[in-house]
Amino acid sequence: MAKLYFNYSTMNAGKSTVLLQASHNYRERGMDTYLMTAAIDGRAGEGRIASRIGISEHADMFSPDDDVFAMIENRLKQGGIACVFIDEAQFLSEDQVWQLARAVDDLKVPVLTYGLRVDFQGKLFPGSAALLALADEMREVRTICKCGRKATMVIRQDENGNTITEGAQVQIGGNETYVSLCRKHWREAVGS
Repeated sequence: MAKLYFNYSTMNAGKSTVLLQASHNYRERGMDTYLMTAAIDGRAGEGRIASRIGISEHADMFSPDDDVFAMIENRLKQGGIACVFIDEAQFLSEDQVWQLARAVDDLKVPVLTYGLRVDFQGKLFPGSAALLALADEMREVRTICKCGRKATMVIRQDENGNTITEGAQVQIGGNETYVSLCRKHWREAVGS
């Protein structure tokens, strides 16, 4: 039975690595997969899902106004796929998450999404909020804080390592911009 999965974590937990490994496992067994990623994040190159450990794959890109149900339906018409994998799922709109649910229900294809749960201010991303509401199953990809406890929050830093507490929810950056922390150390960092 097809399901909608939400695999979530903070920055630098290895979500893209897990996605690429899962897709590889399907393909190794002769089952094709369909990879998608947010067009807004081009750090790995246009239309690429990449891991910090150096592995990457081509992926179709989605933008906020794209009909992801139609994208999946069109890909299915080109040949069978065993599973859909979506990286940077926090950038999905609420409507797009409903479209993914429809793809699972009507097209009977499993959809595995991977993304951030919260932003640097501790607020849910719209795509993540919708996935938390609609996903059939949720899995946390764990990473650790500097103290060794599970990291559940992330801070954004400026070029001098100072914590930023205001600004746009979306700012594409990597290891140099974001630090994953446990809730206690996040509160200390943001002065809460």
